[in-house]
Amino acid sequence: MIRDLSEMTTQSQITNRKSQIRAVVLLSGGLDSYTAAAIAKDEGFELYALTVHYGQRHAREIEAARRVAAALGVERHIELDVDLSAFGGSALTSDIPVPKDRAMSSTDIPPTYVPARNTVFLALALGWAEVLGASDIFIGVNALDYSGYPDCRPEYIAAFERLASLATAAGVQGGSFRIHAPLQILTKADIIRKGQALGLDYRLTHSCYDPGPDGRPCRRCDSCRLRAAGFAEAGVPDPLVGR
Repeated sequence: MIRDLSEMTTQSQITNRKSQIRAVVLLSGGLDSYTAAAIAKDEGFELYALTVHYGQRHAREIEAARRVAAALGVERHIELDVDLSAFGGSALTSDIPVPKDRAMSSTDIPPTYVPARNTVFLALALGWAEVLGASDIFIGVNALDYSGYPDCRPEYIAAFERLASLATAAGVQGGSFRIHAPLQILTKADIIRKGQALGLDYRLTHSCYDPGPDGRPCRRCDSCRLRAAGFAEAGVPDPLVGR
């Protein structure tokens, strides 16, 4: 199922907008994807937001993605169903328990890794970008403050960028694609500082892998702990804590 949550815009209106270059931005509803999309907007891109329902445990991040898209004033926001829970294999797409209080220094790939998730997401974004005539895709992956996911590494992003030119008609015909990962070498604290400089409202976001029934973050999963450490290092309170 496809949900287009944006106001309808005629093709002629879109075509006549010459002042901005289009970019597809992957929006998960989390802090990182919000900041990456905001950077794209600040750089002058016209945003086409893609959110994927991949069978994740909680719908709250989808609700957050809608809030973020509205705050950014995206041109279009599409929600696409690609149910990776049919495969399972992850604590985010099955009944495998979400690990709590895990040693953050661990180099093991955690159960919250969703097999090939970013490859699936980027492939979908690439398909839409080619239809739009866009050459730019933004993703909020980070290679410093992350949980050991292999599809967040710089070499992976570089490899997908090469693949994009090989696997598309636009690439074969001389075009090129750029996969922007503007947060890749930033700490979580630096990401938060960047968001503050851009005036972002992080109350709109959702980060927890295992929130309570009322949506409160568990504060013990990897994502909660990385977020908490980032806000602490940045010296600002997390607007979601205490809600």
